[in-house]
Formats: sequence, C-alpha cells, structure tokens
Amino acid sequence: MGQTRQTARDEGVAASSANGGAADPFADLHPPLTATQAVVEADRCLYCYEAPCIAACPTGIDIPTFIHQIRTGNLVGSAETILEANIMGGTCARACPTEILCEQACVLNAREREPVEIGRLQRHAVDHLLAANGPHPFTRAPETGKRIAVVGAGPAGLAFAHEAARFGHSVTVYDARPKPGGLNEYGLAAYKMVNDFAQQEVRFILGIGGIELRLGMGLGKELKLADLRAEYDAVFIGVGLTEPVPLGIPGEDAPAVEDAIDFIARLRQAEPKSSLALKGDVIVIGGGNTAIDAAVQARKLGAEMVHLVYRRGPEHMGATHWEQDLARLNGVIFRHWARPVAIADRGDVAEVTFERTRLADGRLAGTGEHFTLRAAHVLKAVGQRLAPEGLEELRREGGKLWVDDRYRTSLPGVYAGGDCIARTVDLTVQAVEDGKQAARSADAFLKEKES
Repeated sequence: MGQTRQTARDEGVAASSANGGAADPFADLHPPLTATQAVVEADRCLYCYEAPCIAACPTGIDIPTFIHQIRTGNLVGSAETILEANIMGGTCARACPTEILCEQACVLNAREREPVEIGRLQRHAVDHLLAANGPHPFTRAPETGKRIAVVGAGPAGLAFAHEAARFGHSVTVYDARPKPGGLNEYGLAAYKMVNDFAQQEVRFILGIGGIELRLGMGLGKELKLADLRAEYDAVFIGVGLTEPVPLGIPGEDAPAVEDAIDFIARLRQAEPKSSLALKGDVIVIGGGNTAIDAAVQARKLGAEMVHLVYRRGPEHMGATHWEQDLARLNGVIFRHWARPVAIADRGDVAEVTFERTRLADGRLAGTGEHFTLRAAHVLKAVGQRLAPEGLEELRREGGKLWVDDRYRTSLPGVYAGGDCIARTVDLTVQAVEDGKQAARSADAFLKEKES
C-alpha cells in the first residue's frame, strides 16, 4: 500500500483523462465503491479516539463510527449516523472537498499513507439507504402549531426545513427556480451529480413530512419579507449568491460570452444531454471550483482547447489542488498571472485581451504586457454575489447578510444561513450545517415565545 497506492477516485479521473472525456461527458467522476471495496477501505480506518476527521467536518459527522458500521455490514445504521449530522450526506459525499477537510485530517497522512476515502465510504452508505426506499429514518415530533417560511430551496434551506420539521413545526419552502436543490441542482458539474441525484435527495428530505414546496416564487418579486414575517412565526433566508460578478471590462456582453454558472445550469437542465457538444476553443476566466467545473465539463463536451486564465498564481486559486489536477488531467491549459482587460466580438469567435499581472507590495498590479486569445466560447467564473432584491431591511456585512452566533439576522424572528451570510465559507457542507444550527436556534426562539 503506502505511497504507491492509487485511490479508486484517482483511477476514475485517470480513466476519464485517458479517453479524453469523449466516451461519456456526463459519466460519474467517482464511480461508487463495490461492497467488497467498501469493506476493504473501511478496514483501513484506525478508529481514532478524538478523531481529527470529525473536527475537520463542518457538520461533525461521527466518521469512525459510520466507517465501523460499514465494516460490520450495518449499512443502514452507517447511513443514519451520517444523516443525523448531515441530512445531505449524499451530495456532500460527491461534491465536498474532502481532500482539504476530513481526509486531510486523517492520521494516516502522518504515516505517509493515503488517507481513508471517507467521502466514497459516506456515499456507499447513504446511497444504500436511499436506494432501499424504505421509511424515512427520522420521525417528527408532535405538531407544534408553529409555521416557518424558508426562502431558498438549496442546501441551507433544505437542511433548515428538515431539522425544523423534525421539531414538529410546519415548514413552507419557497424558491424562485422551477426545481428545488439550489446549487446541487443547478451549480455543480453534471459529472459530479449523475442520475438526477439532487432531486432524489430532495425527495428523501421531504419524506419526513411537514414540508411544503412552493416553486417559481422569488424574494423581492412574488414574495415580500414583510408579508412572510406577518404570516409565519419565523423566517429563514437561504438564498445563496445568485448574481454573477461582472468582469467590468468592455465587450463582456459579446454573444460568445456567458457566465460559467449559467453554462453549468444549462447543461444540467438539458434533455437529452447526449445531444450536447462544444466545438472550437473555450476560455474560462476565474480560479474557483466553478471555473474548474466549467473548464472540465467543456473539455468533456468536445472543446478542442480550454484555457483557464487566472489573475494570480496557482497557490492563490480558490479551487483545491485536487480540482486543479483534475483539470490538468482533462487537458485544461492553465494561464496564471493574467487578467482580462477587453473582449472583442469577431463574428464566430471572441477575442480576449489579457494583461499580465504581478504582486507589487502585496497588491495585484498590471505589468503593461498584453496577449490575446481567441475562442468560440468565453465563460466568466469570477464569483457570485448576493442579489439585493427583497433584503433591503436586513443588515449587511461585507456584501452579505449579517447574522450573530445563533444565525439571527437584524430582524427578530428572521434567520439566515448558507452562502448568503457573512460568517461562513462557501461550501455545501457548511451551508447544511448553517441550516441545521439555524433551525435549532429558531426552535429555541419559538419555545421562548411560548413560555
């Protein structure tokens, strides 16, 4: 074993890169473990006392326990251990950056061995429970008569709704999109969320009962925060960051230019996906995981050359090193220390002019040296920000919603969590934890009002 051991996850990536991604551009990036593979991998866990992997998980999953349950053949119990802490354990097993969280904390790293593949073991257990389609593993407390509105059917909102329903409250979840799931449905690359898993997980979450979905209703449009506060006993805001950050340069509205998040959403909703293809070259501007998702997906769809251009160095990128390696294995060309300054429409292609950059006294500065790239598609992936509609009454901090340590906003009875709040990192697993903890805070608030 030791350092020469190649994980099954890396083997899957290598296979994808070996056939250029052309065989199936939407194939599962990390094929699930077989029963035998899962037991063998579970046997590698040392079941540490005060395990560092638990502390590294934002939702605090009891990782040694669920792995031990897999080893002993108790897959349902393992899944329940996971879902007790993280009701979206299925998505997080697929999309969570385990390489910088639980797996990085695995003590086997200190022994110069590969860490236990915690993410794939988590998927093995949760997928087994969901496939069995049995009764929901959690039950609701007796009805409290309290009604809570949730705005946003993404990870934070759904996690809040499930936890609040467990407490016996009646929850109505609103979302502006035609489908629930948030970024799990619209923002993750198709090769990470195959077989309509996002909707399967939503159906599972709703299976606890006491949760109603109302779609096509957006805050600031069909919904007003003042009306929700008047109608419901509490309100949770989990709207995420839905407004793409512009480049702020001439020509970014050229026909060949698209926001990367819209590109991914369009691919995720396309039917049939087998008809999709890209021709010509692609330029992706940005350095986060969305940029990587867009670049890799473009390569898998047949783009001839994909250039990912980032204004700083690789060590500054928001994307993890594993995600960066994934892009390289799929033939993505990285160009660091360059920022776009103008885009010109040249008919069938766009011509992007970049200025080379450097750090001067710790700040990014242009060098005055320029180069140009041409591509049939230019994808902007420089981040998203909070859309202001309907949130004018709430206090902001750093462009996001302010909350205290109990997820309370500046308005009584209004809570918030996920990517839209200032005190969190933009990770699905953190959004789930935000929703769970905010629901507990709201439940305490409602009980205090009763006493």
